Amino acid sequence: MPTEPSWTAPLAEAEVDATVRVPGSKSITNRAYVLAALSSGRTWVRRPLDSRDARLMEGALTAMGCRIEHVDDGVRVGPLSRASDAARVDLGNAGTVARFTPPLAALGTRAVRFDGDAAIRRRPLSPLIGALRDLGADIVDEGGTPGAPPLTVRGRGGLAGGEVELDSSASSQFLSALLLAAPAFEHGVTVRLVGEVPSEPHIAMTIDMLRRFGAAPQRAGSEFHVPAGRLELPEYTVEPDLSTAAPFVVAPLLTGGSVHIPDWPRQTTQPGDWLRSLIAELGGKAVFTGDGLTVTGGGGLPGMDLDLHEVGELTPVVAALLCFADGPSTISGVAHLRGHETDRLAALATELTALGGDVSETADGLTIRPAALHAGTFHTYDDHRLVMAGAVLGLRVPGIAVENPETVGKTFPGFVDAWTGMLSGLPPD
Repeated sequence: MPTEPSWTAPLAEAEVDATVRVPGSKSITNRAYVLAALSSGRTWVRRPLDSRDARLMEGALTAMGCRIEHVDDGVRVGPLSRASDAARVDLGNAGTVARFTPPLAALGTRAVRFDGDAAIRRRPLSPLIGALRDLGADIVDEGGTPGAPPLTVRGRGGLAGGEVELDSSASSQFLSALLLAAPAFEHGVTVRLVGEVPSEPHIAMTIDMLRRFGAAPQRAGSEFHVPAGRLELPEYTVEPDLSTAAPFVVAPLLTGGSVHIPDWPRQTTQPGDWLRSLIAELGGKAVFTGDGLTVTGGGGLPGMDLDLHEVGELTPVVAALLCFADGPSTISGVAHLRGHETDRLAALATELTALGGDVSETADGLTIRPAALHAGTFHTYDDHRLVMAGAVLGLRVPGIAVENPETVGKTFPGFVDAWTGMLSGLPPD
């Protein structure tokens, strides 16, 4: 990974012909770590993501008394211990860590202080903290915003559980946080949702993983129930991160040629699997071949109207791609992206327009009209998905300087090398 403040995204000089290995799913890795920490025995989590967010989760669990051991092809995660000494958790700017770990602290026996980067203090958290308080958790606000870091969760040795209402419209992670911890509550947890959930696929992922670890989650519309129960799974293998694969998957649409992604699962709850249908709609082909998925570019790129409500994290890469469409496009259903690492809608509209694009915000998305792009700096706002979007722009526009490429280490520390290797024809590591 380069150390300079910007990276000039390479121009595609020819059709791509590459195999690219993407790292493990962040969403699956951090869910697996939480479930392993709540299990009765140790779990070997194979092929997990090794990135800043995953390391922050490991650090959080270690601070709360969980034994983490790096071994060949993975990490062994031991159950959380019970101790009375205080602990501190660094959240960085990791949403899954900020949301998944406070319930664990509420179930424990120590006071745990949570804080992180300045950006994490601005990201939505209070609905989850309010729900935990309704369930009996002892949580002390220590900053200027109630229900936001810095805060301390004072564990009292467990929680009875019961019924609670939750507004998870700002992030499906609020609901996932309660469901993942629910088996360790004395009577389990029943969550009644108020409002809409932004990402049904991530909820499906949480429910699927709970079942794999031995829980018995139930759903009836907007009501979820997870009874108390014993979790145990000796070994769990993490799928590749299909959202992180997005820039590589769309590259052949702009360059021609093909890209092969090994180990792409044929069945998955990951929202990134939607990319296969997008490629077909845009005139390309996405077919399972050998050990994974092969994507081949088509002809022209039509404008499209896309509701990305269920796959919001793909918005930066898709928006960059649609800048090269033959006609106007709209992206809708993603108002919740204003509360991610940055306000992604404002950032995309600002940065794409600064490079000559005709991009404007709507109430819940973006409107993108054809326009000639030019060289310039693409600011990334400490957002890993914006680095990936900048790389996509660089395929067709020379001189795109992507600011702070190191921020992509949140999900793919080797992204720049993998991207350069794809365009140079170098084999994957």
